[in-house]
Order: sequence, then structure tokens, then C-alpha cells
Amino acid sequence: MRLFAPALLVAILFPFSVMAQTDRTIIDLVLPTDNDALFSGGGPAFYQYVERNYKGAQSMPWEGGQYGFVRDPTETSVGIVYTRFHEGIDIKPVHRDANGEPLDQVRAIADGKIVHTNLMPGHSNYGCYVVIEHRWGGANYYSLYGHLSTITVKPGQAVQKGKPIAVMGYTGKGVNRERAHLHLELNLLLSHRFESWHDTFFKDDPNYNGLYNGLNLAGLDIARLYLALRKNPSLTIPEFLRDEEISYKVTLPKSRHFELPKLYSWMLTAGTRNPKSSWEVSFARSGLPLKIERSDKSVTQPELSYIEKSSIDFSYLTRDEISGHGANAHLTDYGRQLMRLLTYPD
Repeated sequence: MRLFAPALLVAILFPFSVMAQTDRTIIDLVLPTDNDALFSGGGPAFYQYVERNYKGAQSMPWEGGQYGFVRDPTETSVGIVYTRFHEGIDIKPVHRDANGEPLDQVRAIADGKIVHTNLMPGHSNYGCYVVIEHRWGGANYYSLYGHLSTITVKPGQAVQKGKPIAVMGYTGKGVNRERAHLHLELNLLLSHRFESWHDTFFKDDPNYNGLYNGLNLAGLDIARLYLALRKNPSLTIPEFLRDEEISYKVTLPKSRHFELPKLYSWMLTAGTRNPKSSWEVSFARSGLPLKIERSDKSVTQPELSYIEKSSIDFSYLTRDEISGHGANAHLTDYGRQLMRLLTYPD
């Protein structure tokens, strides 16, 4: 009888089991432009403001350039809630010519490979943008650089940390010269079957950017990551995301197409799994997946299994993925479509 090493035997019996992450690649990030005000307080010196008209009052809050729910204030029973999520951070320019055109060079935040360039401003709200793939700890992560005026790299090209890839601009919907900035994200990829899923559920909305459409990229708080790495340079992405609060959980049907545990094995909790088990995925309020657990609950379609209590409609808190109040909370049609992406085509 052929004998297997214990770790190999576990991998054979439970292909999604958590194995010790021995590859603790250092996440050595640099800022993408000369604007380093993030490390001296951030605020209006670092973040580009947004133009806001709330109840007839005009304002230009720099807070709208931060990551998170920072846009579209809405009056609720508990006060003002910001309902629009901003996936990245908007870094303001520090160099302009005599006409006010931004001149800031945009550089790769870490070593990686160019996987996508969008050269047509009208093909995305990001305008002209670049995506770089980075590999840390055995998993791939994706930095995105938006609203560029000029792109100097091509897909397939290897890039080193700090090397130029573009020039800052103001391409894309809703950005003018005065508000020129670099939109920066650091993302997880949700599925390699995204294009087929998009063609099924969004037939009337052309997908010009393949896998690197914003719907397939779930962003983390990169500004907070930069600051955390200054305190602990050996920090890993899984360790960083352990501090994220779980906002809701969704149980997914059993599926051989569920790719997330393979892409980010650190999400999967330890334990045995019944072959008929479903999967329960925990999400941050932003929709960023944080943890995957086995569930004995049998479901045939995505089903909300937990949500953090709130006295206001959950649609305000979850990018319209969940709606209802209290015990009546449920996935919206849009929310179910997004969850279907994780197990598509099942």
C-alpha cells in the first residue's frame, strides 16, 4: 500500500483545506506618486476633494477621496448615512504646469506584472487605467491606477516597485482638470469566470475590460494598509484583514466552480467537510470577502444567513446588495447576481 505524507493526505482528501502559509512574502509597498502626505496626517494635502451638493449646500470635502462609504449622504432615522462606497483612494497631484495640467508621474506600488491596460476613457468610469498583478503569500492581488492621461506600459510586461507606468490625468466620468487625481486600489479577484457571468446578467452593458472590470475586483483599504505596514513591515494581507469587521454572511450552494478558496486559501477556516456541505462566506460591509466556512445548511441559491443589526434599511449600508429591516433582511436581486458570480456557472 502506498503511503502519503500527512499534509499530502489532507490535501487529497480535502482539497480546500487550509494549509500552513509558509510563503510570507514581504508586502513592500511604495506610494505611487510624489504625494507622501499620507504619512504626515493625510487629509486635504493627500486626498482629492469631491464636489458635493447636499440639500442645496455646495461643498468640497476631501473626505470623499478616502476609501469606504464616504459619498452620497442620505438622511435616515439615525442621522446622515453615507451610502456610496469608494473602492480606493484619490491622491491629489503635487505637480501641475502653467495651465493647471497634472504632471505627476505614476509608479508601480510593488513588483508585479501588467495584466490590463484600458486606453479608451469611455470604456470605464476609471477612464484610462492600468492593473498590475502582485503575488504575495501564494495568492494574487491586483493594484489599479485610474484616471490616467498617458500609459507607458503594456500587458505582459514585468514591472518593478517604483518604476513609472503612467502620468496622472482626469480621464473618466465626473473628473475635470481641477479635480485631477490618481485613483488607487488594491484588490482581490473574485472569479476567472467573470466574463461569462457578465454576459449572462448584464447583456446590455458591454464589458470592455475582461476580468479586470471593477465588478470583479474587491478592494481593501489601501491607505490603512500603508500605515499599518509602517508600524509592522512584516504584516501579511490575511493578518491585515483579520481586523475587518464582518458585516454579513451568505450561504452558497455546493459547487465545484467555487473558486475563492483556491484563489485565497487563507480565507478558509479549518475543519472537515461533508461532501454535501454548502459554503458560508463572511463579508465586510464593502462586499470584500473575509472568511469561508463549511455549512451543513442545504441551499439551492445564495441565501443571507447573518447580518449585523441596524435600525435603518440595509440597502443604505451594503451597496444595495441587501435590503429590508431587522429580521426581514434579504439579498436583493442585484445581491443574488453578485453572489452567483462566486459559483458561476452553477
